[in-house]
Amino acid sequence: MVNLAQLKNTSRPTKKVQRVGRGIGSSRGETSGRGGKGDSARQGYRKRFGYEGGQVPLYRKLPIRGFTRGKFVKPSVALSLATIDEFYQDGETVSFATLREKRIIPRRVPGGIKILATGELTKKVKIEANHYSEAAAQKLKNQGISYTVVQ
Repeated sequence: MVNLAQLKNTSRPTKKVQRVGRGIGSSRGETSGRGGKGDSARQGYRKRFGYEGGQVPLYRKLPIRGFTRGKFVKPSVALSLATIDEFYQDGETVSFATLREKRIIPRRVPGGIKILATGELTKKVKIEANHYSEAAAQKLKNQGISYTVVQ
């Protein structure tokens, strides 16, 4: 058993903050460690990513390669069997309309609804969704629950 005497302070000691602009003798006086004049000496200055002093930055010299489908992927709502079991009774239909009524999904779902196999479904319901994971489809088939793919 652990008692108070055995506890150790595991937090790091706080670093002393260097105060700037407090006279020449402080080694951070006058220009406060910002050098001479110009943008970088001003408050709120931020150097742009990849900035090379006016030269064309490296990232603009390199060729653009590859392709990503991320621009075209439509977000979908994932719904587990456990969630369906929690919100629905025997004989009900799980569809976009009923899910909206129960406020489980948002108004707009461009990618549709996907049923996932997480959890167990003990109630006999009809499911209408756009996508099913392989495991979810297998579980539903084994339990004899009817499901349809809606486009």
